[in-house]
Amino acid sequence: MHEFAITQNIVEIATEHAEGAAVRRISLEIGQLTAIMPDAIAFCFDVCAQGTLLEGATLEIIQRPGRGQCQDCGREIPLEQPFGVCDCGCTHLTIIQGEELTIKELETEALCA
Repeated sequence: MHEFAITQNIVEIATEHAEGAAVRRISLEIGQLTAIMPDAIAFCFDVCAQGTLLEGATLEIIQRPGRGQCQDCGREIPLEQPFGVCDCGCTHLTIIQGEELTIKELETEALCA
C-alpha cells in the first residue's frame, strides 16, 4: 500500500507550509489516472497526522476524472485508464487531466496580521 508513504509526504509538506499553526482542513486533488486510491489516503491520514500540526484536521479529497486529447483529430475524451481509443480510431492520446496529486488548500488557525 504505497498510499501510506504518500500520505506521510502530504503531512510533511503541509506541516512545512503551516509554519507552526495548527491545521483545521486540508484539501487534496487526486486524479483518476494516478493509481492512488483516495479511500486509502483517507484511511491513512489520521494515523500519519497523529502528533503533527494536522492532528484532528479535516481531510477533503477532490477526485479529478481522466481526460485525454486525440493526437489525430484533437477531440477530448474521458479516460478511466491512462490509455484509450478515440472515436476516430486513433490510440495516440495525450493525457490532459487525471494525473494530479495536489495539495489544493490548507486552512490553519493562524490569524492574519
